[in-house]
Amino acid sequence: MNVANEVVEPIENLFNPASNEYLENPAPQFLALARRGRLVWYEPWQAWIMTRMPDIMDCWRTEYLSSDFYDWEFAPERPPEDKWSNYERAMIGHSLVADHGHHRMIRKVVSPAFSRNVVDEIQRRIKPDVVKLIDSLGDLESFDYIEKVANHIPFITISRMVGLPEKYWPEIKQVVLTFTEAWNPTISDERREAARQDSNRAIEILQRVIADRRANPGESDFLSVLLEIEEENESFSDWDIITLILALIGAGSDTTLIAQQWTLYALLKHPEQIEAALETPDTFSNAFSEVMRWSYASKMGFARYAPEDMEVLGQQVKKGQMVLLMPHLKDHDPEYYEDPERFDVKREFKPDVLFGYGPRYCIGAAMAKRQLYLTMVELFKRFPNLSLESEPVLDNSEHNAVVFRELLVRTGINK
Repeated sequence: MNVANEVVEPIENLFNPASNEYLENPAPQFLALARRGRLVWYEPWQAWIMTRMPDIMDCWRTEYLSSDFYDWEFAPERPPEDKWSNYERAMIGHSLVADHGHHRMIRKVVSPAFSRNVVDEIQRRIKPDVVKLIDSLGDLESFDYIEKVANHIPFITISRMVGLPEKYWPEIKQVVLTFTEAWNPTISDERREAARQDSNRAIEILQRVIADRRANPGESDFLSVLLEIEEENESFSDWDIITLILALIGAGSDTTLIAQQWTLYALLKHPEQIEAALETPDTFSNAFSEVMRWSYASKMGFARYAPEDMEVLGQQVKKGQMVLLMPHLKDHDPEYYEDPERFDVKREFKPDVLFGYGPRYCIGAAMAKRQLYLTMVELFKRFPNLSLESEPVLDNSEHNAVVFRELLVRTGINK
C-alpha cells in the first residue's frame, strides 16, 4: 500500500505517558508506538525510541550505542580530570557504565560475588532486619505498605549486603535517597550538586570501610568477597569496588521501591497465586518477571546515546541524540504474549529480558529478586490474611515510572 501521501498522526497524540489515558490503560499506547516503526522520533523527550525486541536485544548484545551519560547532547559538560571530585573519579574515571571493555572485564572477575551461595548468605544477613521491620507493625489493622515497609527495604538491603557498619547508616541513607539525582539534568543545578556532594561523602565512608575491612578481614558479606577478588586480579582496584557499590545503590534504590509496591499489589490482586509465587526463590524469580510484565510501571526504558552521526534501523541519528530502548512495549502485545492481560506467575519467559540481556544484563538481578522474595515471604507469614484496603491512586509524577501515592492494606488480624 502506498502511504506516501497519507496524513500520519503525530506520535505524541497516540503515546503520552503524562496523560490520564496512559494511567488508566497504557497498553493501546504501547501498541500504537510499536506499530509506528522500529525506531521512532519522540519530540516531547527529544529522543528516538527503539520499539522491537530483536532490535533491542541486538543493541544490548553488540553495544553499538554509548552508555555514557556525558555523551548525551543535553548532559552537563564533562568536567576536566583536574576538577574531578571522588564522584567523578568513580563515575567517569572508573565507570562501569561508559567503558564497554572495562565493564565486561569487571563482570567476568566479580561473578563469584554474585553466586548462589553469596546470595543465600546475603538473605541470611538481611532477614533479621526485615523481620524486625515487619514485626514493628504490631497489631495494626491497616497501614500504608510504601510508608511502613517499602521505603525502608532498599537501605536495609544495601547496607547489610555491602557490610556497612551501622554507625555509618545515617550518612549512607541520604545517598541511597539521592544518588540517581547526581546525573539527572532535568532537576535544578542546586539539587543535582547536593546529590553529588552526598555521593562524595558516601565514597569517603566506603573508602574508610574498605580500609577497615582489609585490616580486619573475616566477614562473609559482599564487600569481603570483592576484596578477595581484588587480591587475585591486578586490573581490579578499590575504585572498581566503589563503583560497583554505587551501581548497586543506583539500581537498588528507586527500582527496588517501585518493584516492592507493584509486587505486593499484583499478589494481592491475585491471592490464589501467592502460594505458587512464594514457593521457592526460583518460583518467585519467575513470578516477579510476570509482576513487572503485567504491571504498568515502566515509562521511559533504558537510555543510550549515539557516539557519532550514524544510521540506526534505517533512521539518521545525530551524534549525542538519546535512543531509548523500551522492551516493555511488548508486555501487553497479544502477538508477543498469549492472553497478555491474564496474570500468571507460571508464565514462561524465553528469554527473560526484565533485567537486560547480554553483556548489559544486570549483574545484581539475583540479589534484587532475593530481597523482594524475602520481604514478601516474611510479610505474608506475619499477615496471612493481608488484603488491599482500597485501590491505590497512581502517581504519574516520576519521569521513568508509574508508582503509587500510597498502598493501603488490611492485615486481617481480627478475622
